[in-house]
Amino acid sequence: MANSALLVMDVQRDVVAIADDGSGYLTRLRRAIDGARAAGIPVIYVVMTLRPGDAAAGPRNKVLANVLRAGLFREGAPGTEIHDEVAPQERDIVVTKRRGSAFSGSDLDLVLRARDIDSLVLTGIATSAVVLSTLWHAVDLDFGLTVLADACLDTDPEVHTMLTEKLFPQWADVLAVEDWVKAIGPH
Repeated sequence: MANSALLVMDVQRDVVAIADDGSGYLTRLRRAIDGARAAGIPVIYVVMTLRPGDAAAGPRNKVLANVLRAGLFREGAPGTEIHDEVAPQERDIVVTKRRGSAFSGSDLDLVLRARDIDSLVLTGIATSAVVLSTLWHAVDLDFGLTVLADACLDTDPEVHTMLTEKLFPQWADVLAVEDWVKAIGPH
């Protein structure tokens, strides 16, 4: 696991307020983060921020138009900050993206390559958005992939289940947080 990194994606205050289903998601995610730190695995937070009236948002991008209309991910807004329960520590890295994938409009690939990271462990909100688009992008970049199914969350539980049980296993190892933490912990 020396060449792995844990990605914590879009776990921002407004997103958590919309998606958190009361199932203990942040507690499970915190367990994954603590496990990664204990094992010496870098924790990289990925946040989405959009400039006011984002000039980079094309009129054909329906998803981004809906996000802007909803007032999500506004640069400098308190709701865009990483949720306090899983806040980064000093040694963690925070990457800012401008689109769905953690790689889009960010320096994530540069950060990973500079640290010789070739395997990613994906977590975040939403399974059908940032996790899915980052997984596809990472596959094309030849990263090894693990998805922590219960450290991903979606507003549609059926979509989450379909992705984590049927689609993601074709390209990634899909594990529960506790199984992953046991696998990376001291033996």
